[in-house]
Amino acid sequence: MTTRHDTAAEAHAAPKEAWDAIAEGYDRFVAPQEAGLAGEALRLAGLRTGERFLDIAAGTGGLALPAARLGARVLATDWSAAMIERFLARARSEGLTDIDGRVMDCHALDLPDDTFDLTGSLFGVMLVPDQPRALAEMVRVTRPGGRVLLVTYGAPPELEFLPFFISALRVVVPDFPGLPEDPPPLEFQVSDPAVLGRRLTEAGLRDVVVERSAECPEFQSGQEMWDWVYHGNPIPGMLVDGLTEEQREMMRRVLDGMVRERIGSNGKAVLTNAVNIGIGVKR
Repeated sequence: MTTRHDTAAEAHAAPKEAWDAIAEGYDRFVAPQEAGLAGEALRLAGLRTGERFLDIAAGTGGLALPAARLGARVLATDWSAAMIERFLARARSEGLTDIDGRVMDCHALDLPDDTFDLTGSLFGVMLVPDQPRALAEMVRVTRPGGRVLLVTYGAPPELEFLPFFISALRVVVPDFPGLPEDPPPLEFQVSDPAVLGRRLTEAGLRDVVVERSAECPEFQSGQEMWDWVYHGNPIPGMLVDGLTEEQREMMRRVLDGMVRERIGSNGKAVLTNAVNIGIGVKR
């Protein structure tokens, strides 16, 4: 049975071509800002040297690269071929071994049951239209006693970058209504820690915990913030798709003013975005 929420989620989901289009920018502008949070999440999940680690909806390797640097045996999957190409190029450039990448839809993983010690996703599975199905697949391929890790955004009011970007957008589109609430954008389907914990439990995990943390991207200019937001996922691109280049430039100037007002003694503006880190053990 297809519910209204399911249909709306499918409508808001970006096609793989949209992810291919932002892969270069994601690798350049977004992935470097994720490293600290990725390391924290892997520590909380107890990743150990030699363990088999699977990164789902991995992008250019947000969890996979840090896991490989810690000595895990890594497979990264994403349905965007361009993202996987970038990931593999990065792995080769660092000389990382025992690491691979494959193009794969997280709703139907072409992988055997009970294989990985830790299966994780950083800002990936939070965006898929059928999250329960993707979580069930993550659990299926994890060995009994292994762990599943999901990192997601908190609620919109807890994300400092959102009012920056929306305020700049409203300068050129004054009647922009803001983010939809029913259903919310896919990023926020498990922004409530209780909802995230419940979904992990319903997927077949025990000893579920949800830790609260923060992503703290740093910017020196409005252009840097624009690049980070625009290439983070295809949804911001959809919001500005109808704008002229002049309007986009105006947005960047507005962002530049806001960023410069926040610059601290280190020469950077640091924004704090709430994050949920959910971890459970496969029964």
